[in-house]
Amino acid sequence: MKTKSILTLATAAIMGVMGHAAQASWQTTVDQMIANGEFKNAETLMKKLPAKERKAQAVRIDSLNTIMDRIRKDFTLTPEAGLEKIKERVPGVTDAQIQRWKELHKIEYMVIDGKEWWFKKSVGNLWLLADEFATDHAKDKEDDYKYYRNHFLQAMKSAPDANGVRNWSTVNITFSLDVKADAVPAGETVRVWMPFPHETLRQRNIKMLASDHDVTMSESVSKHHTVYMEDVAQKGKPLHFEYTFSYEVGERHIAKDDMLTMLEPYDKNSEVYKRYTMSEGRHIVITDEIRAKAKEIVGDETNPVEQAALLCMWIGRTFPWAGAREYSTLANIPDYVLTNGHGDCGQVALLYITMCRSLGIPARWESGYMLHPGYENYHDWAETYYEGVGWVPTDPSFCRSTVDTPLNNYYVTGIDMYRLATNEAVGDVLSPSKTYIRSETVDFQPGEVEWKGGNLYYDSFGSSLKVNSIIPIR
Repeated sequence: MKTKSILTLATAAIMGVMGHAAQASWQTTVDQMIANGEFKNAETLMKKLPAKERKAQAVRIDSLNTIMDRIRKDFTLTPEAGLEKIKERVPGVTDAQIQRWKELHKIEYMVIDGKEWWFKKSVGNLWLLADEFATDHAKDKEDDYKYYRNHFLQAMKSAPDANGVRNWSTVNITFSLDVKADAVPAGETVRVWMPFPHETLRQRNIKMLASDHDVTMSESVSKHHTVYMEDVAQKGKPLHFEYTFSYEVGERHIAKDDMLTMLEPYDKNSEVYKRYTMSEGRHIVITDEIRAKAKEIVGDETNPVEQAALLCMWIGRTFPWAGAREYSTLANIPDYVLTNGHGDCGQVALLYITMCRSLGIPARWESGYMLHPGYENYHDWAETYYEGVGWVPTDPSFCRSTVDTPLNNYYVTGIDMYRLATNEAVGDVLSPSKTYIRSETVDFQPGEVEWKGGNLYYDSFGSSLKVNSIIPIR
């Protein structure tokens, strides 16, 4: 009865004069319905919008329908099938255990249109999250620490330059993207955006070496640095896009004790300070809860270097890694981490950034790929700004493997050289501009594809990053 009354009231508002307030009303109502799992009601509400409004809000309506479709794709496991998978490892599992894991968010589920569905990665995540299996991961953490220690020792063999960067290497990479045959009608133009590095203290001498299509490089309007290409779809044939580039990259680490001697009071009137201590978009929102938790973690500590270290290490100890839902389906990622008690690299990075900003410590996003040999993959981290020092890389996810070890502060105030940074912000516009909702609305790594009829999701294309070589610069 409650759902029906909400739908009736919203529809009545929509059928009236479609001014800004009414428009905001239906969009807010649909957002709430999606959050409540009332997908059919949300779809019905949007179908009943006046034709003029549907036309004017076509992209927004497409985006809302797309979000529901993505949630359905994420929550595909029935409780019965999930239970059978758990019984393969825990034969005597009880209903009470299952219920407890659900209440503790160790098993992620959602009720969609009255039916319970489990997140498709929930069983795999259970082994990573439940206390009952914690001892199984001690060896993994020890191995990770030893692996990162080797990178640290390798970097320390070379002297830093004036910016504290050392261990420079030249990296050669080929990125390719393939659109499936007939994903787009023949004769239609396919538009493709793919990642590309940008100049930083740790990245330089960036060169486009080869491409199989004409290339348009993104302009400074976007914080997602991209290569853009187009091609025309042909019936029965896939489309292939490829380019090769090189860049030089180094490790940057500043010992915490050195930073403490360099530190100056923040200039709170500077653009950097004001820009990077405020809320931003949907996923960096300084709430009373965030501010209170951050203050609880740092206690009486007032030094920003020490405060940031306490935040990073608390996150490393508190939130284990788990397979993530599509970012585009989450309303606020730091809130999701705090509620569910876990997060992947990008999710904990956003929590760290938001907590830093709540304490008046400027922090921002950086992401792209980790290039550790044999472990190449998407990766997200952060940068923290200290007056008198500048921007310092911080990797909250890697802190998980180094916290309470001799490398306790390494990834708090630095990062190794096995990185490809392509993004300086979350949820930014693309250049050239994209019409429809992105497949990844927060980050940018696998690429984006669309045509005039809509966005192409990951089931219609695939991409690959191949590291051809990493050659130390002597």
